[in-house]
Amino acid sequence: MKITYAKPICIIFTIILLTTVAAAGSADEKQPALEKAVVINGTIITKNEYNRQLNQFTDRITREGRQINDSQLVKLKAEIMDSLINRELLYQQSQKTGIVVQPQEMMNEVKAIKQRFPSEDEFKKAISGMDLTEATLKVQIKQRLAIQKLIDKQIADKIVITAVESKQYYTANPQLFKQSGEIRASHILIKLDPSADDAKKAEALTKIKLIQQKLRNGEDFAELAKTSSEGPSSVKGGDLGFFKRGNMVKPFEDAAFALEPNEVSEIVQTRFGYHIIKVVEKKSERTIGYEEIQKRLDEHLKQKKVQEEVGLYLIELRKTAEIEKLI
Repeated sequence: MKITYAKPICIIFTIILLTTVAAAGSADEKQPALEKAVVINGTIITKNEYNRQLNQFTDRITREGRQINDSQLVKLKAEIMDSLINRELLYQQSQKTGIVVQPQEMMNEVKAIKQRFPSEDEFKKAISGMDLTEATLKVQIKQRLAIQKLIDKQIADKIVITAVESKQYYTANPQLFKQSGEIRASHILIKLDPSADDAKKAEALTKIKLIQQKLRNGEDFAELAKTSSEGPSSVKGGDLGFFKRGNMVKPFEDAAFALEPNEVSEIVQTRFGYHIIKVVEKKSERTIGYEEIQKRLDEHLKQKKVQEEVGLYLIELRKTAEIEKLI
């Protein structure tokens, strides 16, 4: 199923591991005016916090090999400012409505985050690299949980997606529920650099031909992949799992999709080297049935409605809020 989720109205819907939240203080605190990015109902969000958010996004774009032009940067800065304001307004509202986050809830979140790291030292190194401490992280988690509880209570718990609604969406958008054909295949790879000389090419070709002969003599494909393949999938007997057209380099893909289950290819050359491919299973293109997808579709439609309602909720909060942008 190919459902495109609506763009989140505020960052709370796209919370990524260790995403920062506003470092806020009282407007009565003695801070130089230049340190303030925005003041929301007397609560300060500092310039440092604003810049931290901006740097996280621009660094991510750079790591992805993309560039951001001047007009995109202006738009990004505006979106970051809006998301900081929105999040602070929602947090303030959570406190007004008596939302309480229990210490154990917060600790469970911290524990879950730590489990994503190989060690405590790696965890501390990661948050330190984001200019955070465990104490500030706990505050951020508490704020995030409070906001989520507010949204659940005020909005999400009141939204019900009926079978009629989801069936109408399913019927009106058949293209979203088409599943491309895919195959599960294994391969044995003998690596060869594209710039290799004739001697290296001959050596690699000799290796793959010896493996091919062993397969023709009845030796097990998975065992040969474990002992002879030079690809990362060798530990799994060459298993690449399921993949669709467009996921592999073309020569490999063309050869693989031409095979039937349990059929083994001739030697295939790609920019990675020489391969022998075995197809394990094939799945034809199909349309996912409504009953099969209904639960996920209902969740998607509810999420979309929640996002829309949060947007309207924030419009109302902004009407009575005192917001002073200083950058």
